[in-house]
Amino acid sequence: MNEIPGDLKFMKSHEWARVEDDGTVTVGISDHAQSLLGDLVYVELPNVGDTVEVGGACAVVESVKAASDVYAPVAGEVIKVNASLADKPETINEDAFGDGWIVVIKPTSLQDDMDNLLDPDAYVEQIESEDH
Repeated sequence: MNEIPGDLKFMKSHEWARVEDDGTVTVGISDHAQSLLGDLVYVELPNVGDTVEVGGACAVVESVKAASDVYAPVAGEVIKVNASLADKPETINEDAFGDGWIVVIKPTSLQDDMDNLLDPDAYVEQIESEDH
């Protein structure tokens, strides 16, 4: 498994969230999740301006194996989507924690939402317990 950046927080459903300097939150799926899904062939993105709720589906990633919802780790408004994923969904496979980001959300209650997420160590423990 690739090294997990220390500035990320995670949902138990394998989404990651990174708070940016401007207070927005970039969201993607973990390297572990993309490896479970296999080669991604399609990403369905939300529209800019959509409102998302914590735990609500905000995108869909499809692989040759399955389609999987991507859940929002924070509530707020979608202000940016990674449009390059439409042509290159495999970017998530290649760089899940970097260029493979999915959406940027302007959160409505940032601290409360982030406090409910797992830190990298707790996320790794969860993955290890799932694998056994």
